[in-house]
Amino acid sequence: MPAFERARRIAAIAQTGLAYARDPYDLERYRELQALAAELLEQHLEQPAARLLEVLRLEQGYPTPKVDVRAAVWQQDRILLTRERLDGRWSLPGGWADADATPGEMAARETLEETGYVVRPRRVLAVWDKAAARHGHPPDFWAVYKIVLACDLEGGAPRESTETDGVGFFGLEELPALSESRVTEAQLRRLFELRQHPEWGTDFD
Repeated sequence: MPAFERARRIAAIAQTGLAYARDPYDLERYRELQALAAELLEQHLEQPAARLLEVLRLEQGYPTPKVDVRAAVWQQDRILLTRERLDGRWSLPGGWADADATPGEMAARETLEETGYVVRPRRVLAVWDKAAARHGHPPDFWAVYKIVLACDLEGGAPRESTETDGVGFFGLEELPALSESRVTEAQLRRLFELRQHPEWGTDFD
């Protein structure tokens, strides 16, 4: 297991212990373990250990992955991408799932808000573990499951949003600089393959 994944595993063990332990001595040991995890994570993330420890302490209960929902929308042989204001790079429209919305509702809502296009979710193309080494994402503090839904374009017009400042359709051989914490070139290539081969079913892990 890579060092970064070990650090996240230690953080998860500490969070689980703090959720279920009752003995004050055990609780203190889990707090120490949490602080150690923050120090180890500092070596891989661009944040100080003190700040990471604050974030770890906010997470309570049994640790589970967060959910990132993305929409795959095509126009002929080009896929819809939007440019993120935070890093100036491009990604599939989408973001963190809201607790009061289904994956399909999130995909449609985020696409409309970020691009101006109205879409209808049709099927789940992929459920990927962002932490899996084969996907090529940079290290992330959170454990994340990424759900990508194929969506049909039904209308609307391109527009910017508070989070994005560019909208466009791109072919595989003309991809712009990607926001790799959100989507990688390999993932986009896989989505194009899944579109061409619906008999393959949903990609996962």
